[in-house]
Amino acid sequence: MPQTVAAFQRCPRCGNENTADSFACNFCGFRLKIEKIETVRFFRRHEAEWINPYPWYLKILYLFINPPRAFWDINHKRSKAPGFLILLFSSLLYGLMGLTFSSHFSFSGTEAFSLSVLYNLSFFISFFVFGISFQFIFFAILIWLFTKGANYAVGFTQRLETRFGGLKETQEKYSEAEISPFSIYKGGTMLHLEGSYKFRMMLCAFTPFLLVNAIKCLIVLVGFPTVNVVPGSVFDPVILDPIFNSGIWAVLDIIDALTIAIWVPILMTLAIRELSNSSTTRVLIPTIIIGVIIAILFYFLRPTLFG
Repeated sequence: MPQTVAAFQRCPRCGNENTADSFACNFCGFRLKIEKIETVRFFRRHEAEWINPYPWYLKILYLFINPPRAFWDINHKRSKAPGFLILLFSSLLYGLMGLTFSSHFSFSGTEAFSLSVLYNLSFFISFFVFGISFQFIFFAILIWLFTKGANYAVGFTQRLETRFGGLKETQEKYSEAEISPFSIYKGGTMLHLEGSYKFRMMLCAFTPFLLVNAIKCLIVLVGFPTVNVVPGSVFDPVILDPIFNSGIWAVLDIIDALTIAIWVPILMTLAIRELSNSSTTRVLIPTIIIGVIIAILFYFLRPTLFG
């Protein structure tokens, strides 16, 4: 006699029904399936009753010190995800990098001070505008690639449509849903009362660039040589050769490459896992592969690494 596979599984803690492929209860966060990788603290699913969202600065802090807890909180109120704040702060650090870069120009002449102020301001604005434009486009492309990988691994987009759907449709669905009368975790339905806000939440996976860009500012400040320039010759290639030929560029590229290859994919895995309530392992594998390929193509093949 053929056996029928149950389409739902009941949470042993709150009594609510979840789909058979759910890895955590959609209502109380109780783990329904435990993967071996989740014994590692960095990948362990956070289990607690959610009440109120953390303030944005705590979300960012936890993205560094306890990412599963951060994404668990963000997932309950995805519209408050600090993704665009992270992009803004990272771009401001790009502007600061421009200031540290311009600090290596030593101006001579009677107008040295005014020229220094002018160039510092122009470098800050130029680097900030470049940073926010480049990072937005780069992060958007990476999110698209990671989404493609997650679609192949766990059917990410389809799971989002099934789990969240349209905002109005989802609200009506869960306002009429039968929730166990024995459940004390009815607030878990907050997981479903919003749209997915996928892009905003996945932007949070680029939080490492806040630390990385700050470190790069220090490296630029300390590592690059100072060049003496006179008015009108600041862009003379001969004068700028000591900076452009510095081995520090290779160090900066390696830092970015390792961040894209390892740190960002791990955080992206947690973001995708929380959004789709899917397998950590199956999401991690293609995400790491994509991160490594992008790091090799975009950073490790640069001339600054090989002269």
